[in-house]
Amino acid sequence: MNVKSKFQNVKSVDDRARYVLSPVKVIKTWGCVENAENLLTDAASQVAFDHALTSKGVVDPAILKNDGGEHAAILLDFGREIHGTLKIYNDVPFVNVRIRLGESVSEAITPVHGEKNATNDHAVRDMDFPVSAMSYTETAESGFRFAYVELLDEEKEMRLMSVEAVLICYDMPEIGWFKSSDETLNKIYDTAAYTLSLCMQRYVWDGIKRDRLVWIGDMNPEIKTTLALYGKNKAIERSLDFIRDLTPPTDSMCGISSYCVWWVVCHYDYFYGTGDMKYLAEQKAYLMELLPRLASYAGENGEENLPGMKFIDWPNKANEKATHAALQGLLRLGLLRGAELMRILGERKLALVCAEAAGKLLKSIPDPNGSKQAASFLALSGIADPKEMAEQVMLPGGAKGYSTFLGYYTLAATAKAGYYDEALDTLRTYWGKMLELGATTFWEDFNMDWAENAYGIDSLPVEGKDDIHGDFGGYCYVKLRHSLCHGWSSGPVAYLTEEVLGVKFVYPGGKMITVDPHLSDLTFAEGEVPTAFGPIHVRHEVGEDGKIKTDLTLPEGVTLV
Repeated sequence: MNVKSKFQNVKSVDDRARYVLSPVKVIKTWGCVENAENLLTDAASQVAFDHALTSKGVVDPAILKNDGGEHAAILLDFGREIHGTLKIYNDVPFVNVRIRLGESVSEAITPVHGEKNATNDHAVRDMDFPVSAMSYTETAESGFRFAYVELLDEEKEMRLMSVEAVLICYDMPEIGWFKSSDETLNKIYDTAAYTLSLCMQRYVWDGIKRDRLVWIGDMNPEIKTTLALYGKNKAIERSLDFIRDLTPPTDSMCGISSYCVWWVVCHYDYFYGTGDMKYLAEQKAYLMELLPRLASYAGENGEENLPGMKFIDWPNKANEKATHAALQGLLRLGLLRGAELMRILGERKLALVCAEAAGKLLKSIPDPNGSKQAASFLALSGIADPKEMAEQVMLPGGAKGYSTFLGYYTLAATAKAGYYDEALDTLRTYWGKMLELGATTFWEDFNMDWAENAYGIDSLPVEGKDDIHGDFGGYCYVKLRHSLCHGWSSGPVAYLTEEVLGVKFVYPGGKMITVDPHLSDLTFAEGEVPTAFGPIHVRHEVGEDGKIKTDLTLPEGVTLV
């Protein structure tokens, strides 16, 4: 039977996959709790009388009992962050429970509106509700790794047959991959790829707990990572079109004028990654209205004059000089990209307008004011000398001063200056430190200084130590409101593909490519990169003579230049 045919009001099909997960660890129990470890078994997702069936037989349920003392509760770890829900199977009629989901242990044990800015913003993660018997109860979707379950009723008990997490995601095969002689880099690549995959729901979100929104500027690192992993992708197109259709060409996308510039850059990157001329042509009318406005923001004095809210990233929000410098670099990049898209679309007059406006922005070299991000955009846009920006701003302090959003661009600018070894070391240090602190996905923001006296996200509070999740952050991500799975942090995938594997497209869709690896201290690096013609396979290995030997397999239609 075709169920869909029974309805006239089907809006869309939710074609995401659902995977049921068992917890991997009981972190702590409170009050009277029996058989807690039985929840770690692979119990059948079906209620029954008295016991739970597993592949190894029948086990007793976990019992939570309130007898007048401390409330019975249990804290479970599902091993890695997921996007999804929590399902509980209970065998006692009508009990009331409290569920708290957390990206960290700290968040899972902290009530909403309690200390450390715990919230239910965007996704409800702290909830009380009644649970019946002979059925299961499932929470709303959120991003979490840890789950706290508490029995609220006095003088009652509940019998938990199982507690499961339901991973909800698009199960897309990853075409692109990366392996090297450095396991830390391998883990960083895989974690960055997993971070992106969770944020790619029907639309591409910033975060899966908080910021389940399409922020078009924030999407650019996600697009670059998507192209390195999957190639052409409907979620990317759906998100770009969503913001376009939501915003008249005279307005600011997401309320931020620079995000209109990012939208142009996103389309340039996506077109060069896919070679999809039909999709690019669908953007022509909007681009032709938007680009003249962006060109008008290049002042005759050589400075950007983007209106409204000035934003490049959160760590630089209070640094006005750095924000101006970064936006000048970004605007020049956007105008150059816009000029190229107009040439491709046959609009040479508008292409010239964009190119001339981009040229004006070379008249002034603004002060990056100590910001690695500002220096990066000045270097990448050609406004300032990359080597000078690297030596004066980007290299001092190593990973200190990096941001997860714009980390890719700082790495890319450092590489453009020729400092490949330093870029790779910083990548290891910055994203590797999050892994050391228990990360299984990368975060909305991270400051190296936070880690100096901090315990990990998978630990209960440690006396005398800082809570890495609950004690830091700023602006919209203060303390526990901080998202620990943010797609914009996935930039290492793109960087390792472009600079270590060395594969770059010089013609849309990968029809023509260059391969220029920079292995630094690696003895080998290997991987695949999707193109419009099929995947490229490449392996680089350092021989006994110190020279790199490259084995390259190209699909038909792809040329090495």
